[in-house]
Amino acid sequence: MTPAPPAVPAVPVVRVLLADDQPLVRAALEMVITEAEDLEVVGEAGNGAEAVRLAEELRPDVVVMDIRMPVLDGIEATRRVTAGPSPARVVVLTTFDEDENVYAALHAGASGFLVKDMALDDILDAIRVVAAGEALLSPSVTRRLIAEFTARPAPAPAAAPASVPSPSPSGSDRLAAITDREREILTLVGRGLANPEIATELVLSPATVKTYITRLLTKLAARDRVQLVILAYESGLVPLTAGPSPDRR
Repeated sequence: MTPAPPAVPAVPVVRVLLADDQPLVRAALEMVITEAEDLEVVGEAGNGAEAVRLAEELRPDVVVMDIRMPVLDGIEATRRVTAGPSPARVVVLTTFDEDENVYAALHAGASGFLVKDMALDDILDAIRVVAAGEALLSPSVTRRLIAEFTARPAPAPAAAPASVPSPSPSGSDRLAAITDREREILTLVGRGLANPEIATELVLSPATVKTYITRLLTKLAARDRVQLVILAYESGLVPLTAGPSPDRR
């Protein structure tokens, strides 16, 4: 009897919710996403309120969220989507040159950005990165956004649940709880360096750097790496005039 061939493990599928008030944008994104075997579109929303409702109903892994939408804008929708006990990750869809609310989106809990004219492969990679629990900091556009918008005062958001921390504008006060080495790590995170680059810079192992990042997230009550970057700028560890480090992809 011929033995059965070994079972091929199924590819984990990332479930994506699209939120954009332009049907053509949603259609284009859906076409690109569904061509990837590890991604699927589980729903579409034409406004922010619908995005919040569908996120609760469908429990997607990632919500691709436009900023400018009727009924409820993408910033408030992001805040509500990320406020739950097991929230979806949110990637903000922006035109970059026009949107002036990206900093507010970061504070609301967004984990990264998609630019509407990005290469298709970059869009898919961005969704995968965020779905894996990372913040999308590799593309140079994200660093440019953070550098530009952290130079502005943070908007006064609606009160968020205590379970959803966000960096405080008085970020320097919170740094009193971290060590000198953790401060070094935070500075390099703010400059946009990835863990292997930080390890090389400080002559540490990547595993050690990862441990420091985990400690910083806990001590500073930050949701993810994006919020560490915001805090590094707000506390003055990374001078705004210097700008972020060049992209190292």
